[in-house]
Amino acid sequence: MLGSSMSTTRVLEAADLEDALDVLDRDPVANAFVAARVQVAGLDPWRLGGEMWGWYDDAGLLEALCYAGANLVPVCAGPEAVRAFADRARRQGRRCSSIVGPVEPTSELWSLLEPGWGPAREIRACQPLMTATEPCADILPDPRVRRVRRDEIELLMPACVAMFTEEVGVSPMSGDGGLLYRARVAELVTGGRAFARFEDGRVVFKAEIGAVTDRACQIQGVWVAPDRRGQGLSETGMAAVVQYALQEVAPVVSLYVNDFNRPARAAYHRVGFREVGAFMSVLF
Repeated sequence: MLGSSMSTTRVLEAADLEDALDVLDRDPVANAFVAARVQVAGLDPWRLGGEMWGWYDDAGLLEALCYAGANLVPVCAGPEAVRAFADRARRQGRRCSSIVGPVEPTSELWSLLEPGWGPAREIRACQPLMTATEPCADILPDPRVRRVRRDEIELLMPACVAMFTEEVGVSPMSGDGGLLYRARVAELVTGGRAFARFEDGRVVFKAEIGAVTDRACQIQGVWVAPDRRGQGLSETGMAAVVQYALQEVAPVVSLYVNDFNRPARAAYHRVGFREVGAFMSVLF
């Protein structure tokens, strides 16, 4: 227990795991990405892929977190915690490729970091967070959407690279030649969390379940081949992935999407997703 008149922030350690999980559990959907990593890796920075910063209130209680790895992600952070995390981030210097999280704390965090870290390559100020808790009754799941097998990773990679480049604006193959990205794709395939529809040896629809906890999971990487768009593949494909996720993974399926991507938002609504909040992403 810390002093009664001193709030503080520090890097969390193994002994703080239970308290950290309690914070993450306050919003299982919004915190799914960070919670999934912590449940697998604990708080050891090497296994976690970054540090977990904790903010303690005046009573010495852990009230907020910030994951500081490839992404900087505020968790349950009010204004005071955000200021403390921004101070630590400024002192450390930018090591992340993005800041991602619920709109309010992420916006506050960026406003404090922008003078030293800016300009950003791109800011996505509103990305609706959507959830589904039951299979869609109106759209039949595509029976040809299935788990990708390990021997199909090379067939899946071009679609993954195209999706990433289209979504983020840079190729995941730059820098290390794509070694880390390929490893991540292989991890998802090996874990049975990559899904696709193949036609004539190529992917025409794909999606992955990127984050998994016992409370919620998060779909990512939804992509339809450009020449097959507008034909309903995203809806029937997503219906198939959602059905699997609800049956075998978690009781709540979530995703977040750019607000300007109206076709995707409409498709997700038709598949049964509803908006429950919003994220913000700052890309470097």
